Formats: sequence, C-alpha cells, structure tokens
Amino acid sequence: MIDIKMLERKAEGGPSYLETYRQSLLNRGASTDVLDQILELNKRRKELITQAEQAKSKQNKVSGEIAQLKRTQQDASGLIAEMGTLAAQVKEMEVNAAKADEEVQGLLMTIPNHPRAEVPVGKSADENKVMKSWGEPKKFTFKPKEHWELGEKLGIIDFERAGKVTGARFSFLKGAAARLERALIQFMMDTHSNEGGYTEMIPPFIVNSNSLTGTGNFPKFKEDVFHLSGSDYYLIPTAEVPVTNYYNNELLNEADLPQMFCAYSPCFRSEAGSHGRDTKGLIRQHQFNKVELMIFAHPEKSNELHEKLTSDAEKILQKLELPYRRMLLCTGDMGFGSAKTYDLEVWLPGQNAFREISSCSNFEDFQARRANIRFRPANGKPQFVHTLNGSGLAVGRTLLAILENYQHEDGSIAVPKALVPYMGGLHEIR
Repeated sequence: MIDIKMLERKAEGGPSYLETYRQSLLNRGASTDVLDQILELNKRRKELITQAEQAKSKQNKVSGEIAQLKRTQQDASGLIAEMGTLAAQVKEMEVNAAKADEEVQGLLMTIPNHPRAEVPVGKSADENKVMKSWGEPKKFTFKPKEHWELGEKLGIIDFERAGKVTGARFSFLKGAAARLERALIQFMMDTHSNEGGYTEMIPPFIVNSNSLTGTGNFPKFKEDVFHLSGSDYYLIPTAEVPVTNYYNNELLNEADLPQMFCAYSPCFRSEAGSHGRDTKGLIRQHQFNKVELMIFAHPEKSNELHEKLTSDAEKILQKLELPYRRMLLCTGDMGFGSAKTYDLEVWLPGQNAFREISSCSNFEDFQARRANIRFRPANGKPQFVHTLNGSGLAVGRTLLAILENYQHEDGSIAVPKALVPYMGGLHEIR
C-alpha cells in the first residue's frame, strides 16, 4: 500500500514522490487517473475535518456565552437553536470526512507498488533482463518428450481420471511420481531449514479476507481465489498469504529481525486470467504443492536479503542439476505488490524453452503497511518492516523439470543424485 503522505509530500530539490510514482504507473502500463482521484478526495477529507474543528471551536466559545446568559437570566434560546443546527452540521461533516477517508483507503488498495530504480522499464516479458545462467541444457540423441507424455507412458500421472473426479487442470500422481513429489517437498524443506537458516512452518491452508487484503490479493485479484461459500474463508493461492499475516497487526523488536520461514503448503488458484494457456500437463494446475520462502526484514537489509532468498531458491535447482536462468522482471511484467522481482526459469527440453519455476520478490513496506506489521527500533518511532518471499520451489514444476531433463530414450527417468536418499535408494523410474 502506498503512503498517502508520500504522495502529498512537496518536492525538495528534485522530482516529488508523486511525480516519480506517476511515472512508475505509466511504466507499468497502468492508468494515472486514480492518483488525481485519491488526492482530490483526501483534500476534501482534510477540508471537512478543518471545517468541523472550526465549528467545534465556535461551539465551545458560544457554550460559554450561553452559560453566561443563563447565569444573568437572559434569553439564550436563539444561541441554543443556532448551536443545535451547528451540531448537526458538524456531525454531517464528520460523517462525510469518514466516507471520504474510506474511499481514499479503498482506492489506495488498488494501486501497485513503486518499482525500485534498478528495475528495467518495459512493457512485457520480452523486455526482462537475463541476470545469470547456470548449467548447460543437455543435448539429447533423440527428440525429448514433454512431461505429460512421459508421465502417462510410465503410468505415474493420470490426467484423465482426475478430470472425471474433479475437472480440468487436476491430476493424480501415482507410484514413483507421488513418491518423487513427497521427496521433493522433504528435500526442499531440509535444505532451506538446515542450510538456509529458515524456520520450518506448515501454515493453515484456509485464510480470511483480511489476510488476503494484507498481501495485496484483495481486492484486485479476488477472482483468482477459491471462496468457501457462506463464509469468510478462502483457499490459499500460496503460503505467502498465511505466513505474511503471521505477524498481522503486530509490533516486532528490531533485534528479532530478520524473521525467516520456509513453509510447505498446497496452493489453489482459479487461473482466471490464464486464457487457455498450458491446459495440458502440470504447468498451470488449479491445485499444486509449493515450498515458500518468507522473510520479514529491516528496511536497510531487505535488498541484501532479496539476493539471499533468490540464491537459496537457486540452490535447489543447482543441487538437482537443473539448468536455469535468473531474470530481472521489467516494470510491465512484475507483480502488483512487488518493488523488485527475480524470476527463476528452468530449462524444459520437451518444450525447448525456459519456464518460470520461482518468483522471488521484495515488497518493501507495501504488504506490511496493509497488514500493519511494524518493528520498534532501539531509538526511534515504530517503522514498517519489509517483506520478501519466493518459491523455493514450486514442487510440481520441479517434478516435471526432472521428468524432462532426466529422461532416457526408452521413456525411463533417472533420479537426481540429491534425491536418491529421499527415494529410498531408487536411481531410476521405469
């Protein structure tokens, strides 16, 4: 959430925050009209408050005059009537000021975060910047198959029966695929907790609307979330939502920062905006597993911790020996609440393309302001923390990357060395 005070702050020897934020909206491809609406409403709110305070001051002054008239047994009925009218006007001003404030807050909830200065300006994913590449894509002596072909041939992934049981974009994982999914979750949680310094967490998989507002999913992306009818409960789209709100409306101690968690959860997404993309296979399912990395950081450390979090997600890909690249997203491709995002894209030989497997973002104080998560410095007033999160990794996409990268011509799949202990010593899936 953007601070209204920053939008109203006057420029000091350079462009104002309003000017730079207005340009950032244009860089994101968003309209700037809402800014003028917000500022006009807030100006009206302040005018109403000032008028109400002036009227109250007059009430206090006249109350003394009325008391004096009564003490000297003079007629005060005219002043009393006048004050009755003024009191009604004050109440109306306060109600209108409250309505204006509610509208301002509602509009502030709909505008995106301010990208950091180093984020490249661009309109689409085509203008994202490759920051690094790791590993060499394997050269096959045969045409590599896509993961869904491999899974169905081996009898370890069943889309057809999942469609019968539930519907499109669901799957059954069977036998070695189910074991591989479970092994990946354990491997990721072990790596992040033992080597990365994260505290393990399994959060609630159902949250309320306040939590989704805190992370920026509501109100803008409400259609992307599954609602439990007749309640204020929603299935989580990612563990980011419950874990971010773990400290909702709390004041932390500066000495306790950073707080770092790795959380396993299933994720549920309606994929309302996918428009028929990736309807085949595991890329874009309504239900999938993920291990999420979450950091509550001191503002001065968030950029440094963003690099750590991203490197920790990369470590999983490196241990699994999966080629990938790190992308710095441009303004037109980054998420609503993000100030800076790195995407990790894994190589999929079956598709002959890199595909996203993790998105690691620094939200700065955008989410913390919405969820009211602050810390108390040793000396000074409470400040909002910075929140960061990223997939460490999306489990289903990691599974399909293994199927495609470790496939043999006969359709069998080698098990990555790092996962052999988690697969009970199994080296190959046939």
